[in-house]
Amino acid sequence: MIDRHTRGQFLRFALVGLASNVLLYLGYLILTGGGVGHKSAMTLLYALGVAQTFLFNRNWSFRHPGSVQGAFARYVACYAVGYLLNLFVLYLAVDRFGLPHQIIQGIMIVTLAVMLFLVQKYWVFPASAHAAAVSEPTGMLSARPLHKFRQGRG
Repeated sequence: MIDRHTRGQFLRFALVGLASNVLLYLGYLILTGGGVGHKSAMTLLYALGVAQTFLFNRNWSFRHPGSVQGAFARYVACYAVGYLLNLFVLYLAVDRFGLPHQIIQGIMIVTLAVMLFLVQKYWVFPASAHAAAVSEPTGMLSARPLHKFRQGRG
């Protein structure tokens, strides 16, 4: 069973994502309808979506008090992976198999939303201070000297 806290996070995340994706999908249809290629339109709107949703998700969806810089670096990394996955699926499904880009992009929005929620909950905006320290971009587990860990004082 999903706990109440996670349900609240998911609801807030979904509201941010829904509002953002409705606007961005309309932008996608307008751009592609105006002659912009489907991969170019997705690229432009994906970058815009990342920028506009970071603050909403950090401050409202996950209420993350940790480092803005660390969270933003992780946020950009998870969305970069999502972008590459989206681009690959568009290439494969649309360019290679000839499926309609409008439907494929709509499916990818839902698929990526679930993946990105899980990555943000557990890695980008971790609940504990320890998790935030472990996942900082420096790769450092702790600033405490190693000998204190060995002596059980870490």
